[in-house]
Amino acid sequence: MAAIPSYTPPDFSRPDLAAAPAVRTAPAPADGVLPPGFHATSNHPEYVHRGSGEWLLAGESRMDAVLLLDAGGLRVVEPRLVRQGEPVVMGRSENGEEGIYVHTTGFDPAGTATEGKFAFRARGTRETPFSRSYDELYEILRHDREQGSILWVLGPAVAFDRDSRDAMQWLIENGYCHALLAGNALATHDLEAALFRTGLGQDIYTQALVPGGHYNHLDAINEVRRRGSLARTVAELDIRDGIIPACLRRSVPFVLAGSIRDDGPLPEVITDTVQAQDAMRQQARRTTTVIAVATQLHTIATGNMVPDYRVMEDGTVRPVFFYIVDMSEFGADKLANRGSGQARAILTNAQDFVVNLRHALAGTGKL
Repeated sequence: MAAIPSYTPPDFSRPDLAAAPAVRTAPAPADGVLPPGFHATSNHPEYVHRGSGEWLLAGESRMDAVLLLDAGGLRVVEPRLVRQGEPVVMGRSENGEEGIYVHTTGFDPAGTATEGKFAFRARGTRETPFSRSYDELYEILRHDREQGSILWVLGPAVAFDRDSRDAMQWLIENGYCHALLAGNALATHDLEAALFRTGLGQDIYTQALVPGGHYNHLDAINEVRRRGSLARTVAELDIRDGIIPACLRRSVPFVLAGSIRDDGPLPEVITDTVQAQDAMRQQARRTTTVIAVATQLHTIATGNMVPDYRVMEDGTVRPVFFYIVDMSEFGADKLANRGSGQARAILTNAQDFVVNLRHALAGTGKL
């Protein structure tokens, strides 16, 4: 597919890589403790030289993990999950000098270099036209609906508007969402909209303030806590519209990660940070496309968990796409500064984005 570039692996016959030494390992001195000089991974494809010209590609490289190399192969794990005695890959260089090669140009199309060293508008800003970004996204989503895994990272703004909430429900019900990451607020206000047609006390269509509406989200949380789960609440109250009910009907997994300021929270919210991180990683490691909408902290967290490539079941390597939809460049810039250079910003209103996406994918032409 045109929107998914092919991958060009490193040329290991190059003299510098052909002469590279075998990578070193050292045993972890204790559980969750790494030997001095350990290698920390990036989100780019990373190879280690096992010796005799055999280079192994890390299957799930991601930011700030470590590599374990033994007879069973090469594994990528978080430092806190390393067990005493496990063989940790050592080395701080990335061009083969210590048997480690980080490959940053595998998806670069041929002939993209520009003549000259100066150019205007090299980074995406509010002035950037996003027509091509949208067209590529439509093509990617149609492909990944059947042959990939689409991960959404949502802030509550999507549930504050009737049309965007309906559009997100449609995307889930029509196979354009394979997993959802969010917080207490998204689920809370989605249920508030279902029960009261409000979002933080405002009518989700007219935006008119409803008398006493500031209680509605608390009443929604209370309903769920009284029944013990979102699934039971949706079933007993026969809730048929919304983002969370659509996930439940389609068996789409969702992870709700807690924060300090959460109301309630809802029973499904994971309040232990490490447990929430593990649950988010479980979904992130499967994804081929991420769409993060109006939630900076969840977006940055997810970006740190996602590699910029995926090794598919047939052994092919493809890029992992990461779209950040927000009114500000901050999220994309922050992720770029944290190593996730593949993050692409689409600067627009969250509700407009989701509604336009639904119409484009449904073929209604109502853009």
